[in-house]
Amino acid sequence: MLRRSLLILVFCLYQPGAWADQASILILGDSLSASYGMDETEGWVKKLQQNLPDAQLINASVSGETSGGGLRRLPGLLAHHEPDWVFIELGGNDGLRGFRPAITQKNLEEAINLSKAAGARVLLSEVMVPPNYGRRYAEQFAQIYPQLAEAHQIELVPFFMTEIATDPSLMQADGIHPNRAAQEKIAAFLKPWFEQAIGE
Repeated sequence: MLRRSLLILVFCLYQPGAWADQASILILGDSLSASYGMDETEGWVKKLQQNLPDAQLINASVSGETSGGGLRRLPGLLAHHEPDWVFIELGGNDGLRGFRPAITQKNLEEAINLSKAAGARVLLSEVMVPPNYGRRYAEQFAQIYPQLAEAHQIELVPFFMTEIATDPSLMQADGIHPNRAAQEKIAAFLKPWFEQAIGE
């Protein structure tokens, strides 16, 4: 009797198709999405997962990642995870390194095309660089994202750091990365966009 009960419990807990009815979203980002400076469980991706029972979030973000680095990793990630959606949050490190906006735009465009070719839909996050990099450069960089969203007919998600970056209480000492207190706010900001995506 005990053995039979244990077998039933194991069957209930382990369902091979447990994720089958849930949309999978691959997060392709940099340190802003990779829980930089804290444990992964404290980052916005894990916090958002707790409030999105209808989705499986796969965090493939890497601190320091550039658009080129993300593009190189993407084919393997798409083949391995076969996501329904790809959330692209890249470009910040390109800007910090002074890469030409045309290079960043080309890399992001290829990432969008690869994702679509693999059968995934795309959410593109806006990314902005600090104004001290020069007004002309900042404006050129900012235009990358709406241009790509329009050209490829994909959803453009506003940059989740816009208000957080101006609040010292939500930033780490380096002035670049969000701290632990900011993670819940980022998750709450992104939740409607992810809910809309998985509801389509």
